[in-house]
Amino acid sequence: MLLYIKYMVSLRCKMVVKEELKKLGLHYVNVDLGTIEILENITDHQRDRLRENLKEYGLELLDDKRKIIIEKIKSVIIEMIHYSNEIPKVNYSDYISEKLGYDYTYLANTFSEVKGITIQHFIILNKIEKVKELLLYDELNLTEISFKLHYSSVSHLSNQFKKITGLTPSYYKKLKEKRFKNLEDL
Repeated sequence: MLLYIKYMVSLRCKMVVKEELKKLGLHYVNVDLGTIEILENITDHQRDRLRENLKEYGLELLDDKRKIIIEKIKSVIIEMIHYSNEIPKVNYSDYISEKLGYDYTYLANTFSEVKGITIQHFIILNKIEKVKELLLYDELNLTEISFKLHYSSVSHLSNQFKKITGLTPSYYKKLKEKRFKNLEDL
């Protein structure tokens, strides 16, 4: 049986879900970002308890088909940008459609109706978050980050970064370095 969880976006979330399943005596085959595959059918009582227990951690057990599709889209994008070493070289729309087995137009319309933003904008927001993370690690320069995240150029990345954050990537990095230095001085 497959269950869907909203807001499940990290390894810590996966550990929490595994522990809650264990408490309820449910055996899982797979716990992935946004999904749980369990061996047995879940009773209404177990589903209600799981829903309540997960809520304490800011997670939500989903039943609505549209919400489930949205969470699947978000999980594919988050996995692709934040946890994969290689962002797919195909169009994101083709990749998402192929991964989920739905027509992209249907996915895009559903996502926009429910979330109020486009899939493309959600991808951009996640790419900018990844850029911030990579800037702070200081292992890659802006050219390497641009290449890694499949930007057409460093200037395209910089323009998109400034549009979303209001800062240039270099100014953002300086601000963060200054904050870390101030924390060390305390």
